Amino acid sequence: MALTFVLDPAVTPEVRDGLLDLWTDVSNAGGAVGFVAPVDREVIRPELLKHFTAMSEGRARLLAGFDEEGQVAAAAFLTFNTHRLMTHWVWLYTVMVHPKHQGRGYGRDLLAAAADAARTLDGIEAIRLTCRGGLGLERFYGSCGYKEVGRIPDAIRVAPGDDRDDIFMLLPLT
Repeated sequence: MALTFVLDPAVTPEVRDGLLDLWTDVSNAGGAVGFVAPVDREVIRPELLKHFTAMSEGRARLLAGFDEEGQVAAAAFLTFNTHRLMTHWVWLYTVMVHPKHQGRGYGRDLLAAAADAARTLDGIEAIRLTCRGGLGLERFYGSCGYKEVGRIPDAIRVAPGDDRDDIFMLLPLT
């Protein structure tokens, strides 16, 4: 069964809690979404609130994927550039599919929905994202049309002695 993607869903308590649970579960399953396991909802909450603040200020948009039960199963944030020379592309942040839904093509569906959403935004010609090296994420994003455009070796410290590359990827929309 496919997910239903919604750009800018109402942030109800259910959506807020669903995003907290999603982000926590993805992090604890080893997902590269800004945290290293183990984490709990209270560690994630301040970061989610930063995303909500950006949304309320018009600097970011939420794309959420809902499963057949109406639960948040996937999400990503499209964030606008504020620099006047870079307003023609958006960042894609915190790309997540719940572990229980992985392996069904929902990640590809999420990225396709993000590209479709970005195409509806005035003047947006590309999406940029970064991903953590060492997990094969660049191959996944590459298979979805993104091109690696830069890499900073050992920029992400997952743990002492475990540094990963910060990989920059770009998806032209035109």
